[in-house]
Parts: sequence; C-alpha cells; structure tokens
Amino acid sequence: MKVRERTTCSDCERSAKRLGKLEVRFARLEKQNTQLEARNSELEARIAELEQENAQLRDQLAKASKNSSTSSKPPSSDIVKPPKKPPKSGKKRKRGGQPGHERHLRPSFPPEAIDEFFTYTLDCCPDCGHKLMSSRKKAPRIIQQIEIEETPTHIEEHQGLAYWCPHCWKFHYAPIPAALVKAGLAGPRLTALVAFMKGVCHASFSTIRKFLRDVVGVTICRGQLAKLIAKVSESLAAAYAELFERLPGEVVLNVDETGHKDRGDKFWTWCFRAQLYTLFKIDRSRGSKVLVEVLGKEFNGVLGCDYFGAYRKYMREFGVLVQFCMAHLIRDVKFLITLADKKQKAYGRRVRKALKELFGVIHRRDEMTAKAFQSALEAARQDVLKAATTRVPEGNHAQNLANRFHKHGEAYFQFITTPGVEPTNNLAEQAIRFVVIDRRITQGTRGETGQRWCERIWTVIATCVQQGRSVFDFLHAAVLAHFNGTQSPSLMPSGP
Repeated sequence: MKVRERTTCSDCERSAKRLGKLEVRFARLEKQNTQLEARNSELEARIAELEQENAQLRDQLAKASKNSSTSSKPPSSDIVKPPKKPPKSGKKRKRGGQPGHERHLRPSFPPEAIDEFFTYTLDCCPDCGHKLMSSRKKAPRIIQQIEIEETPTHIEEHQGLAYWCPHCWKFHYAPIPAALVKAGLAGPRLTALVAFMKGVCHASFSTIRKFLRDVVGVTICRGQLAKLIAKVSESLAAAYAELFERLPGEVVLNVDETGHKDRGDKFWTWCFRAQLYTLFKIDRSRGSKVLVEVLGKEFNGVLGCDYFGAYRKYMREFGVLVQFCMAHLIRDVKFLITLADKKQKAYGRRVRKALKELFGVIHRRDEMTAKAFQSALEAARQDVLKAATTRVPEGNHAQNLANRFHKHGEAYFQFITTPGVEPTNNLAEQAIRFVVIDRRITQGTRGETGQRWCERIWTVIATCVQQGRSVFDFLHAAVLAHFNGTQSPSLMPSGP
C-alpha cells in the first residue's frame, strides 16, 4: 500500500521565495557579466590602441636612432654620441710596431740633395785611451737633419730708372717686366704658398698672416692676402673650364652634393668625379637643373649617385643610365631590421641576406672565370630582386623599398653589364669629404668671388690627389703662367 506525501502551502511558499531569490541573483550575475564583457571590450580596444601607439613610438625611436650605418647620414654625425665599444678580449696590444710586421724606415737623402757634410772623428778609445784604427768595413753612423733658414725669403727690388726728354719735355721710365708688375708684392712661390695654406690647410687669413710674420719674417695684411687669393683663383680659371667642358663626354661619372653656406644663405656644392679628375660646382639649387646645366640633356654615360630625387628626375626626363648606390640601399635595408614590426623586420633580413650573397660573389671575383663570374652575378641579382619584390608585408618602409625596386630595380645593377661602373657611390662621397671638413672650419663663403675660389681650389686639390701630383707644384706653375701671360697648365695628365 503506497503512501503519498502531501505538499503543504508553507513548502510552496518557501520554494517560491527561494526561486525568486535565485532569479534576482541570476539577474544580478547577468548584469555583472554584461558589465564585465563591456569592460573587457574596452580593455581589449585600449590594448590594441596602446599596441599600435607602441609600434608607432618604436618606429619613431628607430628613425631618431638612425646613424651612418642605417641611413644616408654622414659618419661625422655619429661622433655626437658614439656607441660604446665592446670590451676587448685577451691581452692589450702594445704601442708601436707589432711582432711579425716589417719595419718601415724613412729613405735617406741622396748625396746630391745634401747641402753640407760634417764628419766627426775620435783621437783615442773612449774606454781605455788606446790609439784607434780606422775601420773601412763598418759603415759610419749617420744622422741626416733638415732645418729651415732663419729668414727663408729672398727680397728683390726692381727699379725702372727715370729719364728726361728735352725734346718733348717728359720723364720716361725704363719698363719693368710685366710679370713683376702683375705679381706685385709677393712672388709666384709665396703666392702659391698662401693659396696652399688657404685651400689645402683650411687656414684663415689671420692664421696665414701670423705664420708669415712669425716664421717667414714677412708682414702682409689680410687685405693683401685676399688679393693674392684672387690672383690664384684667376690663374686656375682656364684649368677649371677645361675640366668643366669635358664632363658631358665622360663614360662613367659619380655625383654627390652637400650643403654650403654663403653669408648665411643655403647653397649646394656638387661633386662630379670622373676617372681622371674631380670637379666641384657651387649652386643655389639642389635640383636636376644643375645636372642639365653641367652634363646637358644628351649625357650618354652612366651616372653613379644615390637615390635622391634630382637624379631620378634627370634619369626619367632624359633617359640617362644610372647606377644607384648599393651602399645607401644596404643602409636602408638595415633600417628595416631595427623596426618593431616583426614582418617588416623579417622582410628586411631576407633582402639583406640576398645583398650579402651578391657582394660575396663580387668579393670572389678573382676565384672565378669571367663567364662564371657573370653567371653568378646574374643569379645573385635575380635573388635580390625576388627577395625585394615578393612577400612584401604591410608597412610604409617595406612598401617603399619594394616600390623602389619595382620602379628602378635595374638601376641598381648597371655595374654588372657596364665595365668601369662601381656598385657604390663611394668615390664621390670620399672626394666630397674634404669639402665638408672645409665647410666646418671656414664656415662657408661671402660672395661669388669666394664661391669661384672654392670651386677651383677644391677641384685642383681633389684632382691632384687623384692623379698623385703635387698640389703646390701645380699652384706654382699656374701662378707663374698667369704672371708671365703664358698658357695655363692643364689638370689633365699629359702622359698616356
């Protein structure tokens, strides 16, 4: 027999109350869950915003941290805060010559170059006082010494005597040679010395004046020194013009430019480096019109340069063959590796690896035949183009580099097919470094006369160094020809 349990009203009421409490608690939990979900969405959005801001700040930091190895900034900019050198391992190297290195001694002057000889003898042994025997087998101990004269100048006076003509009642003077009149106070060698100190040594007029006064024993004011420089500048005009006219006919030409100040105004110094000479030109413009003015619209050679817009415009408008600098490209690729974006960093590493393999082939040139070398270069070129134009990630820096290769990729490899073309623009950059040093020391020029002087003296210095000639000897020859009214010496080598 089954017994049914009866539910009382009090049990129903308790169950209803419990259910109501549960429903209220559930509603409260649902509300809290909704609030937490909203808060979580806000936090996720904030995290994404902070991550984006962090990436932007890291990119900005990477840009601000650019140096000469990751950009086109000059090496001198790294001196402001040079990186710490890693600690050296092992023993510290001693000063002077190192074990295993051949000793280098200055060659002695030949007998014909010596002005005076002095011989020192011994009467007896300095130890025991015994009589000594002269030894012909042992060479004497020799010291050769150079000294400057106390007054290393030669002062001349040239007089044109006066004569009276009783017929026409006039005084007439005997003519003095035109070269002496044109030279004036300073002779050709002294004039060339002043120009050498001003151009090669970056000396100011005050420094030159002090040197001449205290060392040479001659007092010349700054105004007179400026006149001497003007004479030298005029004597170099023909040699400079000859090189200027030769530029459009060059087969290979490396070009670079740097800033120049003239009375606080911004100018630009352009450097054109050919195989046998280097020419500088100061211009107010940094645009392609300077290239048109100097090289013309029908330049048939190969122009080595960086990726600056003026060169791209000149290349685009006149169909000029260009070899863009691979060293600048490598620095731009290295900058990608410093970015926070992992995809752009990986892209930069792929391109850098391909470039390393390309230069590895170049460094192994002597180990290959000509045919094998060209084949290896072509294969390496294809690898670089593939790495730079495929699997390009999102990001301005990576996209810009890829677009550069799409538009001008072939212009980075002219050196493969054109003999005499260098893959980098180091030749022009090395030539223009002297100008940058001069700019820092002299603070620029003050007018067109100073600009022409700088163009000509820099051209003479760079060209003479390039050809292994003496700058002073060329300056002296040019000044001498200018004073005598003869043909100016050429900066082009006369030999084959």
